[in-house]
Amino acid sequence: MTEREYNECVNQYADNLYRFIVKNLQHEEDARDIVQSAFEKLWVTRQQVITEKSKSYLFTIAYRQMIDHIRKAKKIRYKEAFEEQSLGSSRQQYIKDALQLALNKLNEMQRSLVMLKDYEGYNYAEIGEIMNLNESQVKVYLHRARLQLKTYIVKTENII
Repeated sequence: MTEREYNECVNQYADNLYRFIVKNLQHEEDARDIVQSAFEKLWVTRQQVITEKSKSYLFTIAYRQMIDHIRKAKKIRYKEAFEEQSLGSSRQQYIKDALQLALNKLNEMQRSLVMLKDYEGYNYAEIGEIMNLNESQVKVYLHRARLQLKTYIVKTENII
């Protein structure tokens, strides 16, 4: 990968990578750090990376760093305060919040699968490459994650 190809990669994938990480971590500064670190690792190994594979390489690195970050955060019992939903919020915001709560009920792998497939639009093979799973595993785990989301969202106490 040349310097020009690296710069094109940054321009093309930085926003998608950041959006994927921040949706999972829900912490903008940590997401920025992970994205920057992923691009730094790409820069260091750019001679060994095939340009066509740079997208999956970046997402794989960032995903693994995100998992490491989550594990470290759990060890120190890091918790953020939840903001209360304002009484005058719109229905659309309520739906977004309900979906975010449902996504938070999933484990890291399930949430990442849903985010990569449904938010970022990756195909099963690309997701498998990013998460080090085969296509069958991706399909099964994604199906289970969606069932868990559906079960959570349709509960009466979660709708009201």
